[in-house]
Amino acid sequence: MSSDPWGRVDETGTVYVRTADGEKVVGSWQAGSPEEALAYFERKYEGLVVEIGLLEKRVKTTDLSAKDAQTAIDHLREQVDAHHAVGDLDALRTRLDKLVELVDKRREERKVQRAKQSDEARGAKEALVAEAEELAGSDQWRAAGERLRSLVDTWKGLPRLDRKSDDELWHRFSHARSAFSKRRKQHFAQLDAQREDARQTKERLVAEAEALSNSTEWGPTAARYRDLMSEWKAAGRAQREHEDDLWNRFRGAQDVFFAARSSVFAERDAEQTENLKLKEELAEEAEKLLPVTDLKAARAAFRSVNERWEAIGHVPRDARPKVEGRMHAVERALQEAEESEWRRTNPEARARAEGLTGQLQAAVDKLRSQIEQARAQGNNARADKLQRELEGRQALLDQALKGLHEFGG
Repeated sequence: MSSDPWGRVDETGTVYVRTADGEKVVGSWQAGSPEEALAYFERKYEGLVVEIGLLEKRVKTTDLSAKDAQTAIDHLREQVDAHHAVGDLDALRTRLDKLVELVDKRREERKVQRAKQSDEARGAKEALVAEAEELAGSDQWRAAGERLRSLVDTWKGLPRLDRKSDDELWHRFSHARSAFSKRRKQHFAQLDAQREDARQTKERLVAEAEALSNSTEWGPTAARYRDLMSEWKAAGRAQREHEDDLWNRFRGAQDVFFAARSSVFAERDAEQTENLKLKEELAEEAEKLLPVTDLKAARAAFRSVNERWEAIGHVPRDARPKVEGRMHAVERALQEAEESEWRRTNPEARARAEGLTGQLQAAVDKLRSQIEQARAQGNNARADKLQRELEGRQALLDQALKGLHEFGG
C-alpha cells in the first residue's frame, strides 16, 4: 500500500483521493506499482490545475463571452467532481466557484455597458432623425443632399437598438429623406417646365418681331418692339440649347427694322453718337462686374445698368454690334454663372454625365485591350485601325470628363 497527503492505493490496487467529504474512489490500478498509480492520477490533477489556470486567464484578460466561460467552467467542474485525479480537489472547486462569481460580475458589467451603449446609440439616432427632418424642408438642394447622404453613413455605423425602436426611428429618418428627394425633384421639374414655357413664349415673340421687321410705321413699331423686349425679359430663360438661337432671331428682326428707321432719321446721328458714348460708359461699368463672385449682387447691379442702357436710346448702326456685344458678353457671363449653379444642383444631369463617362471609359479600356492583343498577334494593321478609333473615343472621354468636372465631381 502507498499514499501521499491527498491520496492512497490499497492492497487491491484501488486508488483513493482525500476530500473534505472523506475519501473518494479515483479508480483501479493494475498496470504497475502503487507509486506509479499515484503519480498517474497526480498528473491528471496537475492537468486540471493547468486547465483552470488557463481559463482564469482567459476570463480576466480576453473578451470571452459569459456563456462560453460558463460552459468551460461546467466542463471542468464535471471533471473535478468525477474524482479521477489525486490532489486538492476542494481547492479546485473553490477556484471554480470564484471564477463563476467573476463571470457573473463580468456579465452584469457587460449588461450595464450594453445598456449604456444602447442609450448612446438611441440618442445619436434621435439626433440624426431630428437633423434629417429639419433638412427635409431645406431649399439648399446640393448642401442638404450631401448632408443627408453623410447622415446615412453615420447611421450605418451606429449599433442597432431593439427592433421596434430601431424600426420606428429608421421610418422617420427614411421618410425625411424621401420628403426632401420629392421636393427636390419637384423643384427641378418646375424649373424645366418654366424653361419650356419661356421657350414657347419667346417663339411667339420672335414670330411677331420678324413680322414687324419690315414695318415703316416707325413710332408705333418701335414702341411695340420695346414692349416685346419687356415681355422677352419677363419670360425668363429658355433651355440653353434654344436661348441663343431665339435671341439672335429676335434681335436680328429688330435690327432690320431699326436699321431701316435709322436710314430715314439720319438727322438723329448726332444724338445717336452721344448715345453711343453713354452706352460705352455703361458697357465699361457692366464689364467691371466680371468675373462674377457674388451672383445676386452682380445681377442687381447689371439690372441697374441695363435699365439706364434701355433709357438711352439707339446708337449709330455700325457701332451697335460692338457696344451691344460688350453688354451681351456680360449678360452671357451672368447667365453662365446661373446655369453653372443650376447644373451643380441638378442630380439628374450629373447622373447622366457620370453614366456617359463610365460608358466611354469602358469603351476606351476595351479598345486598349484589343490593341494589345492585335500587337501580340502581329496584326499591326488591325492595331493601327483600333488605335485611330481609340483616339476618337479618348477625345470624347476627355470632353465628358471636362463636363463632369463642371458638376464639382
